[in-house]
Amino acid sequence: MPNSRPRALLRLVLYAALTLPLMPVQALLVLARAPLAARLPRWYHAACCRILGLRVLVRGAPSEVAPTLFVSNHLSYLDIVVLSALAPVSFVAKREVASWPFFGWLARLQRTVFVGRDRRSVHDERDSLAGALAEGRSLVLFPEATSWDGNRLRPFRSSLLAAAEIAPDGRPLAVQPVTIAYTRLDDAPMGRNLRPFFAWYGAMDLGPHLWEALGVGLVTVEVEFHDVVTFARFGSRKALTQHCESSIAAALSDLNAGRRPGAPRRASP
Repeated sequence: MPNSRPRALLRLVLYAALTLPLMPVQALLVLARAPLAARLPRWYHAACCRILGLRVLVRGAPSEVAPTLFVSNHLSYLDIVVLSALAPVSFVAKREVASWPFFGWLARLQRTVFVGRDRRSVHDERDSLAGALAEGRSLVLFPEATSWDGNRLRPFRSSLLAAAEIAPDGRPLAVQPVTIAYTRLDDAPMGRNLRPFFAWYGAMDLGPHLWEALGVGLVTVEVEFHDVVTFARFGSRKALTQHCESSIAAALSDLNAGRRPGAPRRASP
């Protein structure tokens, strides 16, 4: 795949020029608990989509209920940019992300909820998620527990959907499955051979992968928001997990194959 170093460098410079001045601004907004702390990231990530050459097409609409738990498949660090451009959300991430240079700072500025993966942290995780939801913050959860290749799903971990049982202010929590797929590169269908340039998983090194992704052309990312459901509709975490997994898996297969019905709307650029 052709990779343009000048393009990669230009995108990197533009990204830094946008991001670095806004970081202290967002930090102050978060400390002040200002409403703009939830709105600024959406504008910022929409601008990042344009800088990074991400053409985002959308089917359905994100839930406007606050809070909502969005349940999504996970391919790449680019998912964060795309989903954040479409809705005012925070993310649920593994605790190690908090210590990552630069990206850990960005995650904190978007009020990410960091959770552990061991059984001893289950109660702490639930309390952290409940606190964020009680504040009216919508969260994005990746129940595969890691990013993957974008061709198929890893099994969803039902334990990660414990947050769906939380009822902020006594109201059932809105849960919305979301499918994200990287489908075209410069208007050509993106097959299995090209998707790893954008999907980041396994033992891939972040730096070289990011540099390659910055240097390619225009990438089409399709996002489908499925019907909103609640935990009460299914009665068990396992049944809710199966519903989310099957809905996302079917849409991912169709989007990758270019056979999803209905015309999407363009979100950016």
